[in-house]
Amino acid sequence: MSWQAKRYHDISCGHRVVGHEGKCRHLHGHNYRVHFTCEADELDNLGRVIDFSEIKSKLCMWLEENWDHKMLLWEHDPVANVLVDNTTGTGDGTTLGDGIVLVPFNPTAENVAQHLVLVVGPQQLKGTGIKLRHCEVEETRKCSAVYTLRPQKNDFGQIER
Repeated sequence: MSWQAKRYHDISCGHRVVGHEGKCRHLHGHNYRVHFTCEADELDNLGRVIDFSEIKSKLCMWLEENWDHKMLLWEHDPVANVLVDNTTGTGDGTTLGDGIVLVPFNPTAENVAQHLVLVVGPQQLKGTGIKLRHCEVEETRKCSAVYTLRPQKNDFGQIER
């Protein structure tokens, strides 16, 4: 049996979806709501999966520091190269390239959720014994994408969490 603790966090950031057939091929942004579901096989000595403030400090603050009020662009997006290399001043001490975050995936909600579960979660939760099992990324209140880490089988065919 496993236990789960959930917390969500809101960020604002932009992106564009390379190859999209509609409006999402243009630069645009969302007020994202990201739901994290953390899992443990056992509760700690206080009866918790993880303190909710730890989810905030390890996962929510990662979002704040890395993606909030930034533009997520796929590293292979031709627009990304133009913006990142642009050193034109904006009048406030920044350049057009500031605030661009290159990511190794086309930044759909599905790919963002998968990246958070497979890359960010293990990095941020290392040493805690907790796994980020599930992530839901809401682009709007009507539309979201979910990625769930599937349990793995060991060499003996037993499910490992």
